[in-house]
Amino acid sequence: MQIHFSDIKNNTEINTYIRQADASMCAMGYTEHAFAHVTRSAEMASRLLTELGYDERTVELARIAGYMHDIGNVVNRDDHAHSGALMAFRILDKLGMPPEEVAMVITAIGNHDEHTAHPVNAVAAALILADKSDVRRSRVRNHDTIRFDIHDRVNYAVEHSDLVLNAGAKTVTLTIHIDIDICPVMDYFEIFTTRMLLCRKAAAFFGLTFQLHINDAVIM
Repeated sequence: MQIHFSDIKNNTEINTYIRQADASMCAMGYTEHAFAHVTRSAEMASRLLTELGYDERTVELARIAGYMHDIGNVVNRDDHAHSGALMAFRILDKLGMPPEEVAMVITAIGNHDEHTAHPVNAVAAALILADKSDVRRSRVRNHDTIRFDIHDRVNYAVEHSDLVLNAGAKTVTLTIHIDIDICPVMDYFEIFTTRMLLCRKAAAFFGLTFQLHINDAVIM
């Protein structure tokens, strides 16, 4: 049976896990990991594969993986990529998705966390780039700037971010504008260096160079 993104997005079980996972993240003081984040990840991953010329079904699987990638946070933040992949296997198998497509989705979900991830296939590489580029002010829950931790401060300082593929130049560029009165650029690197190095690997999977531009300066 061919499972479409609309089936996943309207699935009560999946949405319950996303909602509760984000509630747990909120209780632990993390930034937003709910529907805005997973929808943005789904759209960005699918857009990248579309622009790279991948077939429509692979693009759809990237959209599905992006939407489901953080459900493992309902179990625990630690090792959430692996627990999320196991949860996704059970759900997608029950829905009747063919094994080769289930394998593609759960491989991507299981390889999106920077501590254990590797861009092992196109969907995984696209999800890494989409997930790690979602840095924005609206992800911050705590607007009391006195209490910001470094993650809140960095995300809140970001006034604009975008991930842009230039197929001709063979680059994929994360462009960020940071309000340095809120957060110095060095704070971004303190918490995101590992993620940016993973993005470099993901870009290389497609034969691309990953670039990072902050406040119009070329950083990577």
